[in-house]
Amino acid sequence: MAEQKTNAMRMLDRAKVPYQTHTYDHADGKIDGVSVAEKLGQRVEQVYKTLVTRGNGGFYVFVIPVSKELDLKKAAKAVGEKAVEMIHVNEINKITGYIRGGCSPVGMKKQFPTVFDAAVETLPSVIVSGGRIGCQIEAAPSDLLPLVGAKIAPLVREPA
Repeated sequence: MAEQKTNAMRMLDRAKVPYQTHTYDHADGKIDGVSVAEKLGQRVEQVYKTLVTRGNGGFYVFVIPVSKELDLKKAAKAVGEKAVEMIHVNEINKITGYIRGGCSPVGMKKQFPTVFDAAVETLPSVIVSGGRIGCQIEAAPSDLLPLVGAKIAPLVREPA
């Protein structure tokens, strides 16, 4: 059976960005990032989650390691806002075209300002959602970040 392409994959294909797809079984309902990393047999430091926020200037996308928490103050600073807040889960599809658990920084309905956590600079490849639950894409940050116009900044909350 041929692989069903997502918007993210089509965008990567059009830009001639090399990537690898990874699929996992989500029938157990475990779609959180740490569970996905375990199912894929990948290091949690390499698997990133896509978070969408709202500020006075509109929507912003932050992409951070799945085992970390977004520091909203650092996120706001990275995009020049006084404050940002997470969007409500029921807004994800309307804003991005994706659903919770399948939200990719690549191929959203509209390209929002996007920031990856600074830790991405240490990785030869990063794994993000492929645009649907059960599908992840892996690409070199040097290829992926320019495609979505992403900046890099420290974004995660440090352990207390």
